[in-house]
Amino acid sequence: MYPMLDSGRPDYSRVVACKCGKDEMDGERVERLRRDSGDLALKLLRSMTFDTFDPKRDNLPREQQENLSKAYKTARDYAQHLDGWLVFLGPNGCGKTHLAASIGNYQLEKGNPVYFKVVPDLLDHLRSAFGPESRSTYDEIFERVKNAPLLILDDFGEQASTPWAQEKLYQVINYRYNAQLPTVITSCFSLEDIEMRISSRLADIRLSTSFNINVPDYRSDLSPSEAGKQQSRRTRRTR
Repeated sequence: MYPMLDSGRPDYSRVVACKCGKDEMDGERVERLRRDSGDLALKLLRSMTFDTFDPKRDNLPREQQENLSKAYKTARDYAQHLDGWLVFLGPNGCGKTHLAASIGNYQLEKGNPVYFKVVPDLLDHLRSAFGPESRSTYDEIFERVKNAPLLILDDFGEQASTPWAQEKLYQVINYRYNAQLPTVITSCFSLEDIEMRISSRLADIRLSTSFNINVPDYRSDLSPSEAGKQQSRRTRRTR
């Protein structure tokens, strides 16, 4: 359609998309970004948004409720500004992945690219690039990870601790540290249990904010029947 001039006449020198067309193009762009965002394309992670996160969990003691609410606010603030790094630490099921995915989904909805990977899967992806059937070269994948506008690494520390794996992760972390690129990391391990070369960068308060989520597994809130259903769904996904 043609935009209108101040005189009220159409400006035939320009063409702009109508609102419905713009909405459609924006929707297609978001879907394309999702497809290019690693594990965020999975249905489970797509459903992990700030709207679906429960920052209260009324069954928890007040101190833990306050801790979880603060983690939620920290994630929301980071999603809006992408200032530095954000590291979420805590036990399985405490909400780390949900908050990290919420940050990614928030940015995707804004039309911004995100690269989300579970660390062991990322290393498998890099290894597979050496295979004859790989559609991408190792260098292409590695450069994409290093230079992603927003990189989210989930389950850091769960990878096999081989010299090759440690070196690849160090190269990614060190590159993004020097370039100060927005990065979100989740881990069940304390910083003291992560390799010194990496943990020293994750702990640098000039760039990184580390937050310990001190709440139990959210699945403990579910009734036995609900917990059984979730376990059944997780089992089917891993087959």
